[in-house]
Amino acid sequence: MKLKKRKISRYVKYALLCAALLSFAAAIIIYPERYVNCCFQGFAMWAECVLPSLFPFMVITLIFVKTGIAEKASLPLKRVTGIFKLPPAAGACFLLSLCSGYPAGSRVLTEFYENGSLSSTDCKKLAPLCSTSGPLFIIGSVGYKMFGDKYAGIKILIAHILAVTVSSLLISLFSRKSADQPLKRAPADKNVLYNAFYGAVISVTVAGGFIAFFFVFAKFFADFNLFLPLEKFLCLFLNETNASAICTGLIEATTGCRAIALSGANKLNVALAGFLITFGGVSILLQQLSYLTKAQIKPLRFIAVKLLQAFLCFGILMLIA
Repeated sequence: MKLKKRKISRYVKYALLCAALLSFAAAIIIYPERYVNCCFQGFAMWAECVLPSLFPFMVITLIFVKTGIAEKASLPLKRVTGIFKLPPAAGACFLLSLCSGYPAGSRVLTEFYENGSLSSTDCKKLAPLCSTSGPLFIIGSVGYKMFGDKYAGIKILIAHILAVTVSSLLISLFSRKSADQPLKRAPADKNVLYNAFYGAVISVTVAGGFIAFFFVFAKFFADFNLFLPLEKFLCLFLNETNASAICTGLIEATTGCRAIALSGANKLNVALAGFLITFGGVSILLQQLSYLTKAQIKPLRFIAVKLLQAFLCFGILMLIA
């Protein structure tokens, strides 16, 4: 009986997914002048806001991982990570994630998992901690370019880091301790520079594809009023502009942040931008999960923790912004 219910549930999910994708494809075919231009705008936004802040740090991150520097740097942090029931690699993974931004942390965890440095249980504990946006994106792209105030970006960055670290470390403290296993050194990479650049180019290009696709998908949702029920609910707490921006941002966070910033750098707008950046939206979540599922991480649990972090970031910003 349970097996039959699972099959029915799976068929329903596939049917809904197929219906959504076919409807989306039909809209693009019927209105190419609208959605082809939207796709171009999505790639333009990626090139302007994400590519400059992500690519250099992604190269640096992969060089650290592939040369073994990240593994060696983790060893002095073993005592600190042990306090929070985390594996020795936690410190290096978190710092690499924090410097690079989405989805570099998830990529690093997968690299460590595949070379035997982390177990699946370790990755489950580290996935929320190593899910951060980069300082260059938050301060430069969001703070300076979108809000016209780099100090707004600094406040978002502080709240973002606090929300991610506090929630992740508390969750880890109340979970089982990771197995005390030594870090395994991956086989020497004979062509570190090429592989690091190649991996970074692929990762950043894939990120651009995600952003462009979900930029168009968010426009499709807005054009056909598919956000309407959620917008009506959010309008109980927010004005119509911000409610619409949040709905868009739940699909593609960068677009949502830009829409919020258009109405000024007041406390509420900065807090809402922090919420979207910390949660990530469908686009960023799927980018991370495309790596994390290789380490057997359950998507729903990861998304639930990200939502908790987003609300925590919002609350912190309402206090300090």
